[in-house]
Parts: sequence; structure tokens; C-alpha cells
Amino acid sequence: MLQIQSQPRPRMSGNDRRNQLLEAALEVFSRKGFEGTTTKEVAALAGVTEAIIFRHFPTKQALYEAVLDHHVQSSDLQEWLVEIRRWMDQNNDEEVLRSIAAAILKAYRADARYERVLLFAALEGHELGLAHNRQLVAPIYELLRDYFARRQQEGAIGDLNPGAIIGAIAGMTKNHAMITQLFGYSTEGTTDEEVVENFVRITMNGIRPVSAESNTVKK
Repeated sequence: MLQIQSQPRPRMSGNDRRNQLLEAALEVFSRKGFEGTTTKEVAALAGVTEAIIFRHFPTKQALYEAVLDHHVQSSDLQEWLVEIRRWMDQNNDEEVLRSIAAAILKAYRADARYERVLLFAALEGHELGLAHNRQLVAPIYELLRDYFARRQQEGAIGDLNPGAIIGAIAGMTKNHAMITQLFGYSTEGTTDEEVVENFVRITMNGIRPVSAESNTVKK
């Protein structure tokens, strides 16, 4: 009787295997946090042994940091920075705010697991994870803060703390993204574009300079 021998599966390249491990690790870290995750669980989800994980990542911490780095590298961050710098060069405050809000919603829509990992880091007090995120965010925050400070000096916006302006647009948007993408609240009938436009209008109406006439109390 003729026996048919199964063909061996093609071996994954080192890069493909690494990406597979990072995807499995992101999934587990987003559900259990750093403290609650074991490399054994990651290996089981990826369908490999723990030895394979340690061949690519010497420690769980190294795997965790690689997950955060991979997310940033695979995102549209660089394209977004080019876009927002273009609006800054044009002194287009509304488009700067719109770009910030749209990018936050897009990130949550694309994959909210990264945000869950950061929330776990905050709850666990995992300082290395939090510091890794601050290192990424700090240059972007400084770029935006400097822009709004300049626009204040030019008289285009009111006498407000530039950091508060960033917090206003980012805070509203992140809260909306969290309650819809993480907590399951529905905004049926409202598109992301409508949400962004409303938040931009709220922020712009709050940061425009107050004229002497409008600031006069009517008697």
C-alpha cells in the first residue's frame, strides 16, 4: 500500500518568528499586564517552547520592551509627524487640533491592546514600561507645547497654559476612545469624524483670545 508522507512545514525565518512572538506577547500582556504574564503563556499562544522565546529575547522584560518598540515602529507615527508639522508651518491651529484628535482615535481603532498594556503598567506601577512610553511621548509633547506657546506670543490664542491646551484636546479624545473601545459604550450614529469636529470646536472656542468688547460686562 502506498503511503503518503506529509511534507514538513517550511521553517519560519528569524524575523517572521520574532514578529509572531511579539504578536502573541502583545495579546497576553494586554490581558494580564506585565506582572500577570508568563513567558510560558506567550510560548503556548505562539505554539512554541519557552526556549524559542529566550532565543530571541533574553528576559521577559526584554520581550515587553520589544513589544512596545514594535508597536511604535509599525504605527503611522512618522507620517503623522510630517502632517502635523505641515499644519504648524501654516499656523493652522484647527488642523493641528484635528490631527491630534484623529490620530488618537485612529490608534485605538487600529489596535487598543497597546493602550491596555499601558493601563496595566500604570496600575501595576511598572515604572520601566511607563518610562518607555514617556520617552516616546515627551518629544511630541514638547513639539506641540512650543507651537501653542508661539501662537500665544503671536496673539492667535488666549493666555492659557500650552500644556492645558494639549491636555484638553487629547484628554477629551482619549476619554472617548477608552469608553468606546475599552469599556464598550456605544456611540451609534456618531462617526469618528463628527467626534473629532466637535472636540476641535470645543477646544477652539475655549482657546481663542477674548476681545476687550466681548469681555465687557453688560449693564
